[in-house]
Amino acid sequence: MLNIISYNTAWPQEFATIAQQLRAALGNLALRIDHIGSTSVPGLAAKDIIDVQVTVQDFTHTAQLIDILSSLGYTWIERITGDHVPPNYQGAETDWQKIVFRHPTTQRPTNLHVRAQGRPNQRYPILFRDYLRAHPVASAAYAQIKQALSQRHPDDVDFYYDIKDPLCDIVIEAAYDWAHTTNWQPGPSDG
Repeated sequence: MLNIISYNTAWPQEFATIAQQLRAALGNLALRIDHIGSTSVPGLAAKDIIDVQVTVQDFTHTAQLIDILSSLGYTWIERITGDHVPPNYQGAETDWQKIVFRHPTTQRPTNLHVRAQGRPNQRYPILFRDYLRAHPVASAAYAQIKQALSQRHPDDVDFYYDIKDPLCDIVIEAAYDWAHTTNWQPGPSDG
């Protein structure tokens, strides 16, 4: 069931706790650990699930990564192998490859996304987050749409993402323009 709630000021600290544990376990395998998704945007309503992105150099150490995360209680979701590919994307499908893990049963709800450095899907959620942080009107409109979708179809997750994914593609186009105009670059890792 989809449940969008008001922004919780505890989310950044909850992410920091998770990131600290991941940093200690993953060491140099993790080039970056970032708080992404709606819980990373102050004031934005969201599902009460912390989204974490771990950036790796590439996927050559996947087995080691899975072993380390499994030892922490994370569960690899093997059926999810990539992100939604935006319409008219001209690059390789592997540009959207990722590995996803479900949180340990002893941890607050978390989605852990592992993406490779420099790929479009690694940059996308960081730029998306930073754009919404800098544009409160876009953030508020995004929240309104998510809340309306979750209220009208609370049990239809596929419907929610059928609308939300193209909406994110519209927002990211504005974010690309903003990034170009402002010479935006990802700041330091959150964790």
